Amino acid sequence: MLDVKINRDDPAHLHDQVAAEIRRAIAEGEAKPGERLPPARHLAAVMGVNTNTVLRALRLLRDEGLLEMRPRRGISVVGTPPEGELRGKIAELVQLARQQGYTQQELIQMITDSSQRTQPT
Repeated sequence: MLDVKINRDDPAHLHDQVAAEIRRAIAEGEAKPGERLPPARHLAAVMGVNTNTVLRALRLLRDEGLLEMRPRRGISVVGTPPEGELRGKIAELVQLARQQGYTQQELIQMITDSSQRTQPT
């Protein structure tokens, strides 16, 4: 079980506090990639907040690439904070490429070409 603490006197939004605590737990290895988190309603009950508050935090972490949320499979940790940041940037890049009309293969080729130019000789 995650040791998530929130501070109702903190001016930060509750969902941001919940997300930060889960992010911290992942970074410190309390919740490792591949592990499942308790259901949102259980987390909400333990923390004394509304289930929607927890769901909002979980969606934020999903968008950062830290969690995967699947119906009937629950919530799983899929990355670490640095990895999550990278996954988020990759998702932005893929979306931008699609908007600009590039195919996945063209994007991969651009990345390959770019990495070859920046490698030390």
